[in-house]
Amino acid sequence: MLLGEPPSSKAERILLAKIDWFILSYCCLMYFSNYLDRSNISNAYVSGMREELHMFGTQFNKINTIFTCGYIIGMIPNNLMLQVVSPRIWFPSMQLVWGILTFCTSAAKNVEQIYAIRFFQGIAESSTFVGTHYVLGSWYKPHELGRRSGIFTSSGLAGTLFSGLLQAAVYRNLNGHSGRSGWRWLFIVDGIITIPIALYGFFVFPDLPRTTKAFYLSEEERVLACERLETFPVLEQPRSRTLSWGLAKRVLGRWRWYGCSLLFAISGETESFGSNNLMGQWLKAIGGYTVEQIDFYPSGMTAFAIVSTLVCATWTDRSQVRWPVLVYMALACIMSSICLLVWSSPTGLKFFAYYLAGASYAGQATTFAWANQICADDDQERAIVLASMNMWNNAVNAWWSIVFYPATDAPRFRKGMVAMLCACVATLAITWVVYALERREWRHRAVSDEIDVDEKNDS
Repeated sequence: MLLGEPPSSKAERILLAKIDWFILSYCCLMYFSNYLDRSNISNAYVSGMREELHMFGTQFNKINTIFTCGYIIGMIPNNLMLQVVSPRIWFPSMQLVWGILTFCTSAAKNVEQIYAIRFFQGIAESSTFVGTHYVLGSWYKPHELGRRSGIFTSSGLAGTLFSGLLQAAVYRNLNGHSGRSGWRWLFIVDGIITIPIALYGFFVFPDLPRTTKAFYLSEEERVLACERLETFPVLEQPRSRTLSWGLAKRVLGRWRWYGCSLLFAISGETESFGSNNLMGQWLKAIGGYTVEQIDFYPSGMTAFAIVSTLVCATWTDRSQVRWPVLVYMALACIMSSICLLVWSSPTGLKFFAYYLAGASYAGQATTFAWANQICADDDQERAIVLASMNMWNNAVNAWWSIVFYPATDAPRFRKGMVAMLCACVATLAITWVVYALERREWRHRAVSDEIDVDEKNDS
């Protein structure tokens, strides 16, 4: 089964089916619209926005950097707000905000207005990714997390895939309709997709196991949702504590925040080929391709990313070993970079290299499932670590694309290929460090448990 072996208890099977449907349906739709919005700016840029708004130089990269700055600012506050405000209210509210801002983008008259809109969109959209991983870690057992994280991550990739197809269709059918360019219609259609999903979230999202009042869960199922996690000693049903400065001392006094944050800060940069739409920029720069082809062909990278994510997430849930996925994606990106560095290579090999780079997205679901597993015994630490992982990755993103992937480097992006090789090698090294630290913590916990048992026997 895609979601793994069903529980032995009929009551737990029914509960799992319900939370799978209502949590994953909303979170996946929310993330789909989130990534649809992130991707549409890249598709709009190569579909007429650059010419109409008279963009030049690295202004496209600055749009992404400003969005990232907003994303960084909103990351930890959004995740902490989930412990203050009901997720059923917070998630859809933030989605409504970015949906309205998406409509505003369609009316932008200059690039400065795009800068302002994307900054506030970044703040609103930062609620989604780490917030959902926090929620998933609150409802699911360790061996259930990988697949669910994979499906959630793939829904965002589906948004990227759909954005290219949508832009091609919008450009073909709506370009010039009612006096609006095709790229403007893309944002209008995107907003129309986003708002109903937010309304759906207000009605069906179940909050967290200890606070849920979902109409589709009985009282017995609410109790079971909490009790079923108690079979895993490491979880010990973590309870949220009062927010205080002691939280910072507790988090900063352990290796987890440092190790997990550094891991995703670096490994997340392996997604740079896709997040900067290098393939689309390459196709536009070399010429000979229509707007529809430039929007459509990069979808092959996204399709491979979805397959890689789902296959890897399924394997890690079965094996309960996360690190090999990071090795796989690093080696795939090393091969892609080498192929693209050799500029005399045939066009077909360049297509293959860009598509292979889609493997980089397989690490998202696995890395966050791994962090959920590492921090499972401390609810607040888990929220902070998950948010910090994405925050530090975006802190790097804020300048990484401008330095290594400026639009003016199209079509070759030689600096970017070298940067990718370095990021992949660093990813392999940090993965080993996190694995070693996790194993050391397991050994210490085992020794501590043995001492506790001996003391109980002596008494």
